[in-house]
Amino acid sequence: MTTLNFQPATLEDDLVTIKPLKETDFERLYQVGSDPLIWEQHPSSDRYKRAVFQEYFDGAIASGTAFLVFDKLTGELIGSTRFYDFNSELSSIAIGFTFLARKYWGGTYNKAMKKLLIDYAFGFVDAVVFHVGAHNIRSQKAVLKIGGEKTGEQEIVQNGNARNTFVYEIKKNNWKI
Repeated sequence: MTTLNFQPATLEDDLVTIKPLKETDFERLYQVGSDPLIWEQHPSSDRYKRAVFQEYFDGAIASGTAFLVFDKLTGELIGSTRFYDFNSELSSIAIGFTFLARKYWGGTYNKAMKKLLIDYAFGFVDAVVFHVGAHNIRSQKAVLKIGGEKTGEQEIVQNGNARNTFVYEIKKNNWKI
């Protein structure tokens, strides 16, 4: 079996291009992520602040699994996402830490981005997991739209703060998009 590359060079379709995040990408990604409304329902609702966004970005770089997402037609940077929590025993990987500029909300671009990531992941694992904040209705709906099934709840502690999270899963044999 081929080894999973957590940060393939490029994934793309007709709508989006996904490329690995680099340390030099902070300023341009912060320009997208500095919109307070992006983070309104997110557990880190102050992530639009530069210092808080810097922590998010540093974590993304350290992960070695993060990406920039571009509108393929315009070349505009529209957000970021990443893989995390690879579990070889369960044959699973999580996708998350995702955000898109508001003008790209509504499903089409999120669906295209997630499809590329999920299709890629299913070349190596049997399940893709999403952790969504209990109060993040927008992201819960988005995961359901692409076929995620709620499988449980868990408390996640991040930066000393505990938060209730819903766990969604898509199994390879149920993947339809």
